[in-house]
Amino acid sequence: PIGHELAKLPLDPRVGRMILAARDRQALAEVLVIASALSVQDVRDRPLEAQQAADQKHKLFDDEKSEFMGYLKLWKWLEDGRGVHGHAGAKTDTPRLSNRQQEQRLREHFVSPRRVREWRDIHSQLHTVVAEHGWRMNASPATYEQVHLAMLAGLLGNVGCKSEDEDWYLGARGIKFWRHPGAHLSKKPGRWLIAAELV
Repeated sequence: PIGHELAKLPLDPRVGRMILAARDRQALAEVLVIASALSVQDVRDRPLEAQQAADQKHKLFDDEKSEFMGYLKLWKWLEDGRGVHGHAGAKTDTPRLSNRQQEQRLREHFVSPRRVREWRDIHSQLHTVVAEHGWRMNASPATYEQVHLAMLAGLLGNVGCKSEDEDWYLGARGIKFWRHPGAHLSKKPGRWLIAAELV
């Protein structure tokens, strides 16, 4: 039955699988944001000549345990800048900025306005797919667990278990992999890790 549903979605099967799991776990709102973020180039800029300044500004969007949650923080920050309604339709306190002020705010935080537009475009396309199927968005925010279990459904091949005494992880099909040095996490990952991609 899942295969039949996936076949009806005009999406990469991995993304489709995450969205189906999110629907069943009441995490659609969050997973649409994360899945669309994974479909575009990272919106955070890190120019060679200003790496430290960029890292400092990007700390605002870091989550100590999960880069997936970091995308949600970044999305909320972007929406606040537009004065857009929050999760349950609550008005944000931030005054609405003009387009030029918004672009300025993005550049000051080393976030690419062009890639943010691509992210929003893909998000609205995913939203349309979900609406066409009549699936309901979750009214209350999903938990960390709901979000990650939904992501896991689409990323099963990217799970890793930490080696006992070294820094690498053992992945599916016997692949060894290491955590990317640029991962935005303040806490060291635990014994198990799920990666969005293996390079």
